Amino acid sequence: MNVLYFGLPLGACLLAADGHRIVQAVMGRPEGTGLRRLRRVLGPERVTMLGSLGSGKAPKNLESLVHPGPIDLVVSWFFPKKLPPAILQLGRRGTVGVHPSLLPRHRGPDPYFAAIDQGDPVTGVTAHRLEADYDTGAMLDRESLPIDSSWDAWTLARKLDRPSLRVLRRVVRALADGTAIEERQDEALATQAPEPGPDLLELDVKSMTPESALRRIRAAAPWPGAYFFTGEECLVVERASAVAAAPFLEAGELAALPDGRVLLGLAQGALHVERVRDEEDDVLAGEALHRWAEARLSLA
Repeated sequence: MNVLYFGLPLGACLLAADGHRIVQAVMGRPEGTGLRRLRRVLGPERVTMLGSLGSGKAPKNLESLVHPGPIDLVVSWFFPKKLPPAILQLGRRGTVGVHPSLLPRHRGPDPYFAAIDQGDPVTGVTAHRLEADYDTGAMLDRESLPIDSSWDAWTLARKLDRPSLRVLRRVVRALADGTAIEERQDEALATQAPEPGPDLLELDVKSMTPESALRRIRAAAPWPGAYFFTGEECLVVERASAVAAAPFLEAGELAALPDGRVLLGLAQGALHVERVRDEEDDVLAGEALHRWAEARLSLA
């Protein structure tokens, strides 16, 4: 099958190994695992580099970069731009992309944050048709993955790489041999997963439990991180643990205990704050963090 490919090089390498002809591979980032291999397999003339692209719409002239020739399928695998309608219409057998969630749950750019922050026990990947609206097309295949309670967003993303590639290869093979089955998404079950802004990244100490605060910290890690304010100072929490009860602390109150722990009061219980990053990106942990907290509290 003749495939017009957009995304990370590894997906194109594996589709080529499966016997599909990659007529052109368009890379949205200047690096990626398998890039040199892809150039060897396809030849440099069939690999197009668009440089470093952020999320959002693709360049308006993207279709002008596509080489002429028959295209059976348009594939997008972690391409950081929305493909324009002119590109989506090129494939005689349509389009396919893979989203790192179990659609229709967590549509949007950051399903990793959403899945961890909302306490989902299971997530996964979904192959789907590409439409004008993100992540709304008919589903073609999926694979589930239980979420370990120790994973942060970066770890979850890495854990979903292999399932995503398996689903991609499986569904392209099914589309090639005519066995693919489409299933419409249930709009009643759809949820959104936007990029988290300041309102989601800040720890709402007046409403959170230790469990919800720890989920927020893991969901925002390792970058940009979940944060709280002590006075006018902003601290990003890199590591913490739960304290079930701390009746001597008000929500948002910081305490440097004689045993060396630094606690942050929550609506229920508290966090044992173990490692933070300040506004200058300096890291405080252990004794250094305890001394900082003592000095900060002495000025309050």
